[in-house]
Amino acid sequence: MDRPASTAARRASFRAILSGTACIHPASVHDPIAGRIAADLGFEAAMFAGSVASLTVLGAPDIIVLTLSEFADQARRICRGGAPPLLVDADHGYGNALNVMRTVQELETAGIAALTIEDTDLPRGHGTGEPGLLSLEAGLGKVRAAVAAREDAGLTVIARTSALNLVNLDEAVRRCRAYATCGTDALFFTGVNDWDQLAALQAAAQGMPIILGGTPPAMSDRGRLAAHGVRVALQGHQPFAAAVAAIHATLAALREGTPPAELKNIAPPALMKQVTREADYAAWTRDFL
Repeated sequence: MDRPASTAARRASFRAILSGTACIHPASVHDPIAGRIAADLGFEAAMFAGSVASLTVLGAPDIIVLTLSEFADQARRICRGGAPPLLVDADHGYGNALNVMRTVQELETAGIAALTIEDTDLPRGHGTGEPGLLSLEAGLGKVRAAVAAREDAGLTVIARTSALNLVNLDEAVRRCRAYATCGTDALFFTGVNDWDQLAALQAAAQGMPIILGGTPPAMSDRGRLAAHGVRVALQGHQPFAAAVAAIHATLAALREGTPPAELKNIAPPALMKQVTREADYAAWTRDFL
């Protein structure tokens, strides 16, 4: 039986992605089964997003009502199940810079390979509209706290900014330059919509690897992304939405009277045995019971 890679090995693998020359798409995962499927399919890394965590754990939209302990517990389950190196979206760090330190400690213990800390001003305050950005000083404080809190130097800490979405390219470039000098290992950007924006951010990144939170179809060329310093490019979180659609369709069919034997798109027994690692449990039963 194949044992999952150790936490140290998975962290080293993620760092190898960042130090390489290619751009990869991580698998969006939400639970141990999804993580194992990603590993079986050969994904180099997996992504556990805050939005997906809120949907999975609470059945709630992504409005920052999930707690750190709930997020860390699910990340731990995904890692324990044997997922590829796991990058997690730690949102705003669940509070101020001191909360960020606690967030890093909890997620590091959970076994993740990498985490992002963003500079969005969250949670939303009373009477406010869309969230804005923290001051640059506050954003730097959070990122520096995250770097200081990790005990394993192999854990990747990534500074994430939404400045391009919420302000403009000039502010994104300003923050990129600042975050590139405060001990982080990579920079994460959302809202990049064209190659000129990416080129400006690459120049400001001072050689640091870039992670993108999605790209428009016109920027799907992974070779060109790699040439611009992008090492990880998210594609969205369709697997969870697909799982919701499959469950809804199956339950609707049963409710409407479809016999279970006539249901469509059901995982075959062989696949269920594979994703639950039934052979491993059978061997352990023989050896130890």
